[in-house]
Amino acid sequence: MVREYSAQRHLPPLESGDRLTRPEFERRYAAAPHIKKAELIEGIVYIASPVRHELHGKPHSRVITWLGVYQSFTPGVDLSNAATVRLDLDNEPQPDAALFIEPDAGGQTRLSSDGYIEGSPELIVEIAASSVAIDTGSKKQVYRRNGVLEYVIWQSYENKIEWFCLIDGDYRLLSPGADGIIRSGVFPGLWLAVEALLNNQMVRVLEVVQAGLKSPEHDAFVQQLQK
Repeated sequence: MVREYSAQRHLPPLESGDRLTRPEFERRYAAAPHIKKAELIEGIVYIASPVRHELHGKPHSRVITWLGVYQSFTPGVDLSNAATVRLDLDNEPQPDAALFIEPDAGGQTRLSSDGYIEGSPELIVEIAASSVAIDTGSKKQVYRRNGVLEYVIWQSYENKIEWFCLIDGDYRLLSPGADGIIRSGVFPGLWLAVEALLNNQMVRVLEVVQAGLKSPEHDAFVQQLQK
C-alpha cells in the first residue's frame, strides 16, 4: 500500500489538453481526488469547470428525475448519473446521464471487474453549458461512431434541447410531435414534454412520462426485456 501511494505521488498531474492513453488517464485521474469530473475525448483530457446551479446543476437534476421515473418502472433498464464510461481506447467520457439496457437483457454495455461501464449506453444525455463545443462537436461524433443509439443535448445557455437518433450510421434530429412530445425509438414509453422540461414544469414532465409508461408499447418492451 505504501509503495502504491508513493508511485501515485510521482505521477504527473492531470491537466486539460493532455494527450494520454486510457490507462494513463485513469491512473492520473485516480491520483487526483480533488478533480470531480475529467473526460478523455479522442485521446485529449478535458477537465470540467466548477458547476453552476442554474446552468448545470438544476437542469441535470430535472433530467435525472425524468429518467429515474422511467427506469424505476422498466425492469431490465438501468440509469447512471455522471459515471465514467469506457467507450474505446481513446474515449472515456463521464456523461451527465446514461440510460442503458442491462447486459442480461441484451444491452450494449457491460460492467467491468472494477465497476466501470464498458461499451455504449443506448441513450446519453449531456447538459451543455461551459462544454457546449465539446458536447455538440467532438463528443457527439465519438458517441455516433461508438453506436450510442440516442443522444440528447440540453444547451442550457440557449435553453434548447436536441434529441438525436442514430440511423444508418448518422445522427438525425428527432422533432416533437404536434403535441410537443418527443418519443424515444429505443426506449418505448420514454416520452418527453420538451417545453415543459425547458421551463421547469416538472409536474407536466412527469405526467407525460407516466402516460408513456402506461402505453402498450412500453408493456411490450418490458415483456421483451424479461424473455
